[in-house]
Amino acid sequence: MEQEASIKRGDADGDGKPSGSQTLLRGLDVIEAVANGPIALTELAETLGLTRSTTHRLAAALVDRRMLTFRPREGYALGPKLLELGYAAREQMHLPQVARPYLEQLSNATSDTVHLGVLEGDLALYLDKVPGRRRVEIGSRIGERQPLSSTGLGKALILDLGEERWKQLFTAETGPRALGLPVWLERMRGYAAAGRAFDLEENEDQIRCVAAPIRGVDGKTVGAISLSSAAQYMDDARMEALSDDVRNTADAISRELGWSERSARKK
Repeated sequence: MEQEASIKRGDADGDGKPSGSQTLLRGLDVIEAVANGPIALTELAETLGLTRSTTHRLAAALVDRRMLTFRPREGYALGPKLLELGYAAREQMHLPQVARPYLEQLSNATSDTVHLGVLEGDLALYLDKVPGRRRVEIGSRIGERQPLSSTGLGKALILDLGEERWKQLFTAETGPRALGLPVWLERMRGYAAAGRAFDLEENEDQIRCVAAPIRGVDGKTVGAISLSSAAQYMDDARMEALSDDVRNTADAISRELGWSERSARKK
């Protein structure tokens, strides 16, 4: 009965050997353990809670498939096949395609307009837009470029760049100024600490928004999202309340791109 239960769980085949799915999962565990840096066989076995012989068998198979390499006196390390697969995955993960379901979900939950954009030179390029259900006209268009210092999306894209770069971008941008540099910098410091940015009618009259950065596998900003609506629907209290929703949506897209909280802590 015990062996039958084991078979139903997929833990072992009828002869007591690990099933194909269990072997696959163990192999993936090996790769994840090696991702932290070269590791010797004994330490790898201890990390995985497996015997040396089982660990060696799994690692050898991964070396044979170029998923791992073996370095004398260092141990096992990630192999060139993973680099190839990483590049292929990056090509397949077109940002608008990955982000679109999350943008729609956020817009449906809030009834507000959601944008997706990336940094292009010294401007914010709008890649996607999901209109909200409110009778609010927001003048943004897919494919247009907007200033960084006045839009929520733009500010979110540059949160990690630091004050010197902020000053350069602010000074370089022309057009009407709602704020002076000292006040703008003070707000940017707060936005960076909070992990999100606001547009307080600085770019478009009577339009406010909350924005947050999207990060790639290396933790660097690769895009941003913003949630926009008329000021009458976006008082200070609601903007604060929406901050978690916008950040959580940006983080969910980031995880699809390979980012993780663990990599953020290492940064």
